[in-house]
Amino acid sequence: MRKFNIRKVLDGLTAGSSSSSQQQQQQQHPPGNREPEIQETLQSEHFQLCKTVRHGFPYQPSALAFDPVQKILAVGTQTGALRLFGRPGVECYCQHDSGAAVIQLQFLINEGALVSALADDTLHLWNLRQKRPAILHSLKFCRERVTFCHLPFQSKWLYVGTERGNIHIVNVESFTLSGYVIMWNKAIELSSKSHPGPVVHISDNPMDEGKLLIGFESGTVVLWDLKSKKADYRYTYDEAIHSVAWHHEGKQFICSHSDGTLTIWNVRSPTKPVQTITPHGKQLKDGKKPEPCKPILKVEFKTTRSGEPFIILSGGLSYDTVGRRPCLTVMHGKSTAVLEMDYSIVDFLTLCETPYPNDFQEPYAVVVLLEKDLVLIDLAQNGYPIFENPYPLNIHESPVTCCEYFADCPVDLIPALYSVGVRQKRQGYSKKEWPINGGNWGLGAQSYPEIIITGHADGSVKFWDASAITLQVLYKLKTSKVFEKSRNKDDRPNTDIVDEDPYAIQIISWCPESRMLCIAGVSAHVIIYRFSKQEVITEVIPMLEVRLLYEINDVDSPEVEQPPPLSTPVGSSNSQPIPPQSHPSTSSSSSDGLRDNVPCLKVKNSPLKQSPGYQMELVIQLVWVAGEPPQQITSLAVNSSYGLVVFGNCNGIAMVDYLQKTVLLNLGTIELYGSNDPYRREPRSPRKSRQPSGGLCDISEGTAVPEDRCKSPTSAKMSRKLSLPTDLKPDLDVKDNSFSRSRSSSVTSIDKESREAISALHFCETFTRKADSSPSPCLWVGTTLGTVLVIALNLPPGGEQRLLQPVIVSPSGTILRLKGAILRMAFLDTTGCLIPPAYEPWKEHNVPEEKDEKEKLKKRRPVSVSPSSSQEISENQYAVICSEKQAKVISLPTQNCAYKQNITETSFVLRGDIVALSNSICLACFCANGHIMAFSLPSLRPLLDVYYLPLTNMRIARTFCFTNNGQALYLVSPTEIQRLTYSQETCENLQEMLGELFTPVETPEAPNRGFFKGLFGGGAQSLDREELFGESSSGKASRSLAQHIPGPGGIEGVKGAASGVVGELARARLALDERGQKLGDLEERTAAMLSSADSFSKHAHEMMLKYKDKKWYQF
Repeated sequence: MRKFNIRKVLDGLTAGSSSSSQQQQQQQHPPGNREPEIQETLQSEHFQLCKTVRHGFPYQPSALAFDPVQKILAVGTQTGALRLFGRPGVECYCQHDSGAAVIQLQFLINEGALVSALADDTLHLWNLRQKRPAILHSLKFCRERVTFCHLPFQSKWLYVGTERGNIHIVNVESFTLSGYVIMWNKAIELSSKSHPGPVVHISDNPMDEGKLLIGFESGTVVLWDLKSKKADYRYTYDEAIHSVAWHHEGKQFICSHSDGTLTIWNVRSPTKPVQTITPHGKQLKDGKKPEPCKPILKVEFKTTRSGEPFIILSGGLSYDTVGRRPCLTVMHGKSTAVLEMDYSIVDFLTLCETPYPNDFQEPYAVVVLLEKDLVLIDLAQNGYPIFENPYPLNIHESPVTCCEYFADCPVDLIPALYSVGVRQKRQGYSKKEWPINGGNWGLGAQSYPEIIITGHADGSVKFWDASAITLQVLYKLKTSKVFEKSRNKDDRPNTDIVDEDPYAIQIISWCPESRMLCIAGVSAHVIIYRFSKQEVITEVIPMLEVRLLYEINDVDSPEVEQPPPLSTPVGSSNSQPIPPQSHPSTSSSSSDGLRDNVPCLKVKNSPLKQSPGYQMELVIQLVWVAGEPPQQITSLAVNSSYGLVVFGNCNGIAMVDYLQKTVLLNLGTIELYGSNDPYRREPRSPRKSRQPSGGLCDISEGTAVPEDRCKSPTSAKMSRKLSLPTDLKPDLDVKDNSFSRSRSSSVTSIDKESREAISALHFCETFTRKADSSPSPCLWVGTTLGTVLVIALNLPPGGEQRLLQPVIVSPSGTILRLKGAILRMAFLDTTGCLIPPAYEPWKEHNVPEEKDEKEKLKKRRPVSVSPSSSQEISENQYAVICSEKQAKVISLPTQNCAYKQNITETSFVLRGDIVALSNSICLACFCANGHIMAFSLPSLRPLLDVYYLPLTNMRIARTFCFTNNGQALYLVSPTEIQRLTYSQETCENLQEMLGELFTPVETPEAPNRGFFKGLFGGGAQSLDREELFGESSSGKASRSLAQHIPGPGGIEGVKGAASGVVGELARARLALDERGQKLGDLEERTAAMLSSADSFSKHAHEMMLKYKDKKWYQF
C-alpha cells in the first residue's frame, strides 16, 4: 500500500521537471495507451527471499571441535557464528542470535548434537540431526562467568568451570543445573591464602570417571573425588597454567605453562613434576634453568601402540626469535618438528582413531585453526606434510575487491577453466584422503553451470565453480604479471592511487560465450584477455596509453567543443595515444617539471610466457596529465563481436579497437553532449585550485581526510588504496563510497559543478536515432548525472577488412534522462525477451586457420545479436534503463517512455541487474537501505520488496550482484561469500539440496581390557553419575544461578535432543513424531514437550543402567 502512495508523490514531484523527455514519460504513463501488450508471466508468488549457503573461511575464528565418530568439524567465531564441515561439499552455517563470541565447542560424540559456550555466559545445545541445525536449549549463567566446559564421552553431564573457580554440572538432556557444585575453596588447600584463579581445565581420569582433574589459572591442579566430594591430590607449580592433558592410562598428565615449560606429573606424586621440559628453551650450562619462553597455549598428549607418544603444542617459542612465524611443535620420541604457520594459531586438535580416552589414541592428523586459514597435518607421513584442503577457504588469499556472478553459463566453460586450472595446483601434499569426511551430500536439483569471478587486491582474478550450492576454485589469473615490480619507493609515482596494492582489480567485464575477459585496475589500467588452451610467448606486450582530460580551455562555449565525429577516432592506426583536439596547451605544461604522459605502472619490456588459460591481448593505461594522476576507471565493457573495449571515469570516455590496437574515441564527458548539454556548465580553467592529492574530485577534497574519502570495500588495510571516484560528500557515510553510484539525484550546487563520471556502458544492436528504420551496432553510455547518451558504431566488414579498415564512431545526439546515476541498461524485443549483446563464439585463436575464422565472425554477428530483426520495424525494441533512483522502459526507435518506476525516494540503488527467472525476465535491485526488490519487464510492476539487510559496510555495496535463475551473492565478511536466492522454486528445493551433517554410524566398541585386568582391577572405573548428580541425591541448584531458555526448535528440537545413550534417541524421536502430528495449538505443544522431556529422562536412565551393566560384563 505504502509503495504506491510514494510512487504517486514521486510522480507529482517529477512532473515539473524541465526535461522534455520527462514530459513525454508522464504522458506515456500509465502504460498501455500505445504500447502493444506483452504477456508477462512473472508474478509475486514466483519470488521468495532466503539465504542458501555461506562459503569461505569463518571470519575471526575463536573455537574448534571435532566429532571423531561422525567425522565432523565445528568452528566458532568471535561474532557468534558456527560453521560445520563434513566431507567436501557438506558445509553448514548457523548463527547465535546474541552475536557473542564462541569461547568453546563440545560435540556430544556420535549423537548429532553440539554444545556451544559463549562469551556472554550462555550455553546452547544445537541439534545437528536436521539439515539446518537449531538450538534446542540454552542456559544463561547469571552470577558467574563461564571459562571452560568438559563433556565426557557418552555422558549426559557437562562440567562447567567459571571465573570464580567453581564447577557446576549441567544435565545436557534437560539443560538444567545439578545441585552438585565443586566450590573453589573446597578444592584448594585450606591453608592457601589466595584465590586460585579461573578454571582453565576440567577432565576426568581416563581410567576412573569418579576422579576429576581441575586446573586453575594460577598453577594449582586438583584431582577431585566426585563420590567423596573432596580433593585426593593437589599439584602446585609456580607458573600459570594454560592447558592440561592426560596420558590414556590415567597415571600421568601434562601441563603447559606461561613460561614456555611443560610439566609431566605422576598422579600419585603431587609434590613435584616427574619431568619439566622447555621445548624451545636454550639449555644453559651449569645445570641452570633454561631461559623462559613465550607461553605454551595448548598441549596434547597422545599415545600410540607401536611407539613413543606424541606431545603436540602451540606457542612456547623463545623470546629472542623476533619475527618468527607462529609455530606448532610436534615432539615424538627424540625428534622435535617445528611447523611454521602463516597466521597465528587460534586452536588445534589432534585427530585420533578412537573416541575412548582410556585406549591408545593412535593420532593420525592435527587440525590447526589459524586466524585466516585451516591447516590439516598428516602425522603418519615423514616430514608431516599437510593435506590439500578441499574446502573453498582461500577466497581471501588476497582481499576481495570486486566480484561477478554468472548463472546458466555455456556448459563447456567449467571443464575448460578446470583443465587449465588443474595445472596450477601445488605439489607436496599428503597422499591420503581428507580425513574430515562426515555427512552426506544433498540432491542437487539445479543442474545449470554457475561461475563466480572474484577480483583481488594483488591483481589476481579467480574463477570458481559455484554450481549446485557448492564452491570450488577452477582457475587463477595473475594480472600483475605484465607489469614490472617496483623494487624501491623511488620507482613509483607518488600518488595514493598506487599506494599499497597498485594492481587491485576494480571492475571485471566478462563475456562467457566468447570467453573474452577485461579487467580495470586501481592504477587506471585496463587489460584485455583471450582464453587459449595453447601456451604462447609474447615477445612484446601490446600497450596503449590514453590521455583522458576534464578541463576545457575555451571557457566561452562548450557547444563548439564537439569534435568532428571522425577526426579524433580514425586519426591513428599506430599504438600511440591520440592527443584530443581540444587540449592544445597540455603538451607545454610538462616543461614545469610536472609528471606528464606517464602511466602509473611500467609494462614489462621482456618476453612474457603465457600459460594455457587467459592470455593478455592488450594493456591500456591512462596517463598522468601535467602533474595530475589519472582518475580511476568507473565503468568498463567489452564486446567480442565488434572487437571493441570501452571504459570511462570522471573525466570522460575512451574506446579502443583491440583487434587493430588503436584508440577510437577519447572524449571528455561534456564533449559527449555537444550542444545538447542540459547543465550549461562553465568549463573550468585548468589546475588553478588543484589539490596535489589523489586528485579524485576538486570539491571538498581539501577538507576531506584521505581516510574519509577512501573507505575501503575490503578491510581496514585497504583503506587508503581503493579511493573511489565520486566521494563528494563525506557526511553521507554510505553514499560517499558506493563507487560511481554515489551521485544523489537531488542535484545540489556542489553536484552540478562536480565531474560527471561514466557509470554504465552497454554495447548493443539497436535503434540509434528516432528516424532509424533498422537496428545498428551502437554503444549506450550512462553517467552519474542520470544521462544516457548513444554513440553510433560503423564497423568494417569482417575477415581481413576488419583488421585493415578503421571502425568509425560518432556521438548520435540521442540523449535520455533519468533521476540518479545510471547503473544498468538492457534491451528487449517486441515479445519482451532479452536481446543479448552480440558475441563471437569462442574459438582457439592460437592456431593458423585465421582467415576462415574471421569470415565466420562476420557471418555470425547479425544472427547472434538481433533476434528481433525479422519482426516489424515499428516499435521494434525496448531499452530498459535502471538508475540509482528509478527505472524506465523506453520504446525504440520512437524513444517514448513506455513505463517508469520510481524505485526509491529516500535511499538509492546500489546494484541493479536484468536477469532471467522462470522462463521470463525481471529487474532485480539492491538498495542502500537493505531492501531487495524485483520488477517485471517491460511494465516494471513491483513483484518483490523485502527488507533484507541494513547496509553495514562498503564491502557489501561493492560485491552484491544478482544473476539468472534467482541467484545473488555478496561478500558478507572479508573472508566469506553469502549466497541467497530470490526464487520461490529454489527456496522450496533448498532443503533437498543441502547436505546432511548427521549420518547413522555405529560407535566403535570400547577397548577390551582383558580378563585379568577386569578381575584384579586396573581397568576403567565407571561411575553412576545419575546417582551422584541427579536431583534425588544432590538436590536442586539455586534458581538465581542460571536461567533455562527453551530453544526455538520446539517439538522438532526435542526430537533431536541427545539422550547420552546411543539408540535411545531414535525411539524417542519416533514417539515424538507421532505425538507431534496430533498436537494442534501452542499450549498443547508446550505441555507435550514438558511431559516428553520427563519420560525421556526416565527412559534414558533405565537404558543407561542397562547399558552400563552390559558394559561391565564385557570385562
